[in-house]
Amino acid sequence: MFTRGLTTQATSGFVAVRGQVVSAVGAAAMAVCMLAGVALAALLRNPWPVIIAAVAGVYLLFAIKVAQQWERAAVLRLGRYRGLMGPGVFLIVPVIDTVSDFVDQRIRVTDVKAESTLTRDAVPVFVDAIVFWVVWNAEKSILEVQNFSEAISMSAQTALRETIGRHLLTEMLTDRESLGHELQKILDEKTNPWGVTVQSVEIRDVQIPQGLEDAMSREAQAQRERHARIILSTAETEISEKFAQAAEMYRDNPVALHLRAMNMLYEAIKEKGSMVIVPSSAVETMGLGGMMGMASMMGAGPNKPAPAPAAPPPAE
Repeated sequence: MFTRGLTTQATSGFVAVRGQVVSAVGAAAMAVCMLAGVALAALLRNPWPVIIAAVAGVYLLFAIKVAQQWERAAVLRLGRYRGLMGPGVFLIVPVIDTVSDFVDQRIRVTDVKAESTLTRDAVPVFVDAIVFWVVWNAEKSILEVQNFSEAISMSAQTALRETIGRHLLTEMLTDRESLGHELQKILDEKTNPWGVTVQSVEIRDVQIPQGLEDAMSREAQAQRERHARIILSTAETEISEKFAQAAEMYRDNPVALHLRAMNMLYEAIKEKGSMVIVPSSAVETMGLGGMMGMASMMGAGPNKPAPAPAAPPPAE
């Protein structure tokens, strides 16, 4: 975490004053020195303790640096690399030593977008991805590349466009995981010399033009309708085959045919209030008259009296 520029800005425990990073510990040490100098000057009635305390306080203000647990910083003495500092408190010699930007070694995320990029089958797509990366060697990231964060972002965007151009649209829509692994491998090969490792790349969204999306939707709907009709025709074929097999069995076995007809008639009339019209020829052929009589007697039930015989007609 670092700051640059000529303005005063507070960022996570550091205060940037005219381009120099000042820690809160250094500011506290300067305040203590000034208070001690003022107290000693009042006691001795001599202004020199205040002057000496002010010089010491300014020195400590710029000499004391603090790096957080996840931060590292490179110290350059007169332009030459001295060493890597952090975490914790460390001292430098103001003016002679220069502290580089503080490098955050936690896992970081970079959002990468590729707009209107053509796939291998010449379809423009919009791809949104996120890159998870971490600085594993702060010394390389500081000395080997000027701005590794921007370099990673630009490299990821370029690699994403190249990968999109090598894949078909269907592959990108159905196999995002393999696309992310391919991107991760490409980026890791580029960033390893910088002391940065790309841990993973995840494809968040793949957008296609609205017209093409509607066409693909209609195509999928037509495919589903075609599949449904194939299933229906297959079922009709199987049913006709079963009917043909049943006809072969009933042709040589009239008793079975009669039993089947009686079963069908029973299934039709067993529901209360139903009525079935049977041709007279069927009644004579299959002997359904007796069955109808049996059905009417069964309909009377054990608790219902049988219908009384009809009275004879009156004699003339």
